[in-house]
Amino acid sequence: MIVRRHDPAGVAPSIGGYTHGLDLPAGARLIFVSGQIPVAPDGSVPADFASQCNAVWDNIGAVLASADMKIDNLVKITTYLTDRSQADVNGRIRRERLGDHRPALTVVVVQTLESQWLLEIEAVAAA
Repeated sequence: MIVRRHDPAGVAPSIGGYTHGLDLPAGARLIFVSGQIPVAPDGSVPADFASQCNAVWDNIGAVLASADMKIDNLVKITTYLTDRSQADVNGRIRRERLGDHRPALTVVVVQTLESQWLLEIEAVAAA
């Protein structure tokens, strides 16, 4: 699938490892990944932020795999953090997981439904 990236000269360059806009070809197959939380299949929740972040990315990877897609198929990611101080660790782990892939990206600070969850990530992937 050929995705056109839109990072126009009239917009400030991206600083967080994202693309300003993506253009999908007609007929692209989409999967909308619901907000993934840091809960393992056994119901456990890691205590620290980095472990929770990795657990969320593991869950996203599992959902994508069930649709025969990979991380490289992601076209939009929305991350919800409970504390602004988590942004650097979140960005580092996201860049590790994405490698050179640069989907559209939004990060916001919110309060999650469960106080033990330190983040939630939803995504859209295309093939």
